Amino acid sequence: MNKLIILVGLILVSCGKKLPVTPPDVITEKTLHDTDDPAIWVNKNDASKSIVFGTDKDTEGAIYAFDLDGKIIESKTIRGLKRPNNVDLEYDFQLNDSTKVDIMAFTERERQQIRLYTVPDMKPLDNGGFKVFTDATMPEANLPMGIALYKSVKTNKFYAIVGRKTGPKNGYLYQYELVSDSTGVKANLVRKFGEFSGKKEIEAIAVDNQNGIVYYSDEGHCIRKYYAEPSKGDKEIYCFGGEYFKEDIEGIAIANYPNNSFLIVSNQQAGTFNIFDVETNAFIKEINLGTTETDGCEVTTEALGDKFPNGLFVSMNDDKTFFFHDLKKLNLQ
Repeated sequence: MNKLIILVGLILVSCGKKLPVTPPDVITEKTLHDTDDPAIWVNKNDASKSIVFGTDKDTEGAIYAFDLDGKIIESKTIRGLKRPNNVDLEYDFQLNDSTKVDIMAFTERERQQIRLYTVPDMKPLDNGGFKVFTDATMPEANLPMGIALYKSVKTNKFYAIVGRKTGPKNGYLYQYELVSDSTGVKANLVRKFGEFSGKKEIEAIAVDNQNGIVYYSDEGHCIRKYYAEPSKGDKEIYCFGGEYFKEDIEGIAIANYPNNSFLIVSNQQAGTFNIFDVETNAFIKEINLGTTETDGCEVTTEALGDKFPNGLFVSMNDDKTFFFHDLKKLNLQ
């Protein structure tokens, strides 16, 4: 069965078959400059009031906050940033003995740092930012781009896994543990890992907390798969999927269901998304959601009220917007 699916997928990719478009349920209001990467914060008290955050990647950039109607929430939007690139979220970070907070992390490329804020009150936890790749010697190797947060099921530790504009063939990604103590929050480097083909760059990173796996797009080569837990070592698990992409492999989203899970990966120049099985890495299908030149994407399988009762898929479009699709329309199950 898998061989047949792969063969059909290869035929569709090689023939450039035009896929039918599944239109979005919501298109957000426009940002000022250049949308790139989204993240979804699920409001545990009232899922209908969840927030979609998205980067506006420019020298005078911002992290925009949108409600589920795609309207900008100005009070939750962070402006005055220097080229924010990618963004991610995690829940229940232990800030002190009595307080847990949800956190949002994003890269600020032109300041060579990552930022850390609480959600939804949007308070900084980083004293202005955590510098990253401070030992880099290659040009542009200290410019952070991709970021993913990882919460360890095993140890309950929190990590930020960060990529950059360029880097060495080995140790391209840096993993920082986020630690809170009486003096504040710190980002401590715990390892350098991840192979790089050298063909283009590495931007999109996603972590499957449920299975302890990190995926990232080696853009002109493959989707790379590693253990997210530092104690599991730095050996690559798999490098797969490159043959299904027209050119750049971009944004990665992970849809976890009770019985199966899927990778949704942007096939950027084709204007489509490729779906892979998480367990087997097998290609399943290609879908067209109407976006063009998509960089980042994100997904939640949780119901978000009446607006998105089946979960939500968010993807960047190159007209300064993000597209929202009810997850059922992707026909993953």
